[in-house]
Amino acid sequence: MLRTLSIRDYVIVDSLELEFHSGFTVLTGETGAGKSILIDALALTLGERGDAAVVRAGCERADISAEFDIQLLPALELWLRAAELDGDAGSILLRRVIDKNGRSRAFINGRPATLSQLRDAGEWLVDIHGQHVHQSLLKADAQRVLLDAHAGLSALAAQVAEAYRRWQKFAQARAEYETHAAQRNAEREQLQWQALELEQLALAPEEWEAVQAEHARLSHAAGLIEGVQAALDTLSEADAACLPQLSGAGARLELLLVYDERLRESFELIRSGAAQVQEAVYALRHYADRLELDPRRLAAVEARMEAIHGSARKFRLAPQELPEHLRQLQARLSDLEIASDLEALVKQEQQARSSYFELAAKLGAGRKKSAAKLGKEVSRAMQGLAMAGGRFEVRLNPYPIEGSVHGAEQVEFLATANPGVEARALAKVASGGELSRISLAIQVITGKAALVPTLIFDEVDAGIGGGVAEIVGQQLKTLGRERQVLCVTHLPQVAAQADRQWSVSKFGVEGRVKTLVSVLDGKGRIEEVARMLGGTEITATTRKHAAEMLSLR
Repeated sequence: MLRTLSIRDYVIVDSLELEFHSGFTVLTGETGAGKSILIDALALTLGERGDAAVVRAGCERADISAEFDIQLLPALELWLRAAELDGDAGSILLRRVIDKNGRSRAFINGRPATLSQLRDAGEWLVDIHGQHVHQSLLKADAQRVLLDAHAGLSALAAQVAEAYRRWQKFAQARAEYETHAAQRNAEREQLQWQALELEQLALAPEEWEAVQAEHARLSHAAGLIEGVQAALDTLSEADAACLPQLSGAGARLELLLVYDERLRESFELIRSGAAQVQEAVYALRHYADRLELDPRRLAAVEARMEAIHGSARKFRLAPQELPEHLRQLQARLSDLEIASDLEALVKQEQQARSSYFELAAKLGAGRKKSAAKLGKEVSRAMQGLAMAGGRFEVRLNPYPIEGSVHGAEQVEFLATANPGVEARALAKVASGGELSRISLAIQVITGKAALVPTLIFDEVDAGIGGGVAEIVGQQLKTLGRERQVLCVTHLPQVAAQADRQWSVSKFGVEGRVKTLVSVLDGKGRIEEVARMLGGTEITATTRKHAAEMLSLR
């Protein structure tokens, strides 16, 4: 719901900070005081068009911000995260700045955004019923979603959408097969011989490194044998080998330890060195026993390396990349084999199509039943809102093409406020007041199913009074139990039903007009309702009447 609205230098508003609450709130005041201006300002933060004319005279820019609680709108939070526009958890801040040259900037949670993104976010947040275009009930998608939600068909509609996408996937695969069959066959033949060559090569993932290591060892076998023997001679086998000399030096020092213990450290180092040299000798002898010249094995390894190099050059890859390339070739061939089975594709497409139309028919039957019921209920509600003889219809128009992601029919809301007049699309209802009251009737009937948390009614009381006005107020109050409702009104019968009341007034300061919004307490509400009842001259009788109206709410 709407938490706060901040307005700077907008039309006749210099500075306003408004804090909102749940329930039903009315904005009242003299004509021209600026009540609707507040709604217009909010609409700018929801993506409506604005120009330099909205900037207060003598100011550089108009700046409007609106903060909303979105804890109950997880889908909007996901949308914000996907668009990298998320902010504080459970909250969204929309801001619009328009300068005196007409340049407009938009922000969501402090980050630059487009007007389209503002409108997309606003669709989740607010419905403004009146002369504004920001009203979801005028949009075909919102009408369909509302009907499905009211009828308990949302889950079935989601199944229909998924079934349609699955059907189209198979239909597209079949069409692509028929269009690109020759091209796909040529690709498959090319991939088959490439895969066959690599399969015959049979290069294991780690084999290239092992082959390289073995080739290095075999090609340098003579040098390895010679080097190892030289090391053995030096360490232990030549006449002047170091190991016998180390052992002899250690033995002589060990005899001298009796006379001077300070020689022990040197003795221990020599003994340790002799032990390590002995270990090296053992290891070299073991290596030498297993090392031999093998020209035939060397030739085989060199042939293997040449075969690997040949394939690598042909595929323009490093040798170690060949196993992974073979895996990719085999995966692509598998895909082509699946796609090349036309009979299977046609069968899958037909099964998916049948499943879709079975679900769509079930959805259509549910919509037909609910459309008739909703039409009667809203028409009945309209009778008490100064639209005697008025009628509301939910028309289901078959799609001109074979089905759609939303089912087999389009949902359209139509209405007429007068008897004998043909019902027309909601967007073509002439009077803003009539449209607001029709919207009110729809919202009251579908209140639990509707998703938008904040409803604003402007001109809902145009052309009505007396008992009808009281009914309008009662219905707004009922709607306020489900959602946040704001209403601009001139009728005391409507104002008296509100949970809270704001008074909007304007006054002159140093030759300039300013707007003031006051939150009315009990006494203030009596005075304001009395003014609405009695005009400029407020009597004790008028105040008593106002108090009675407020006590009966």
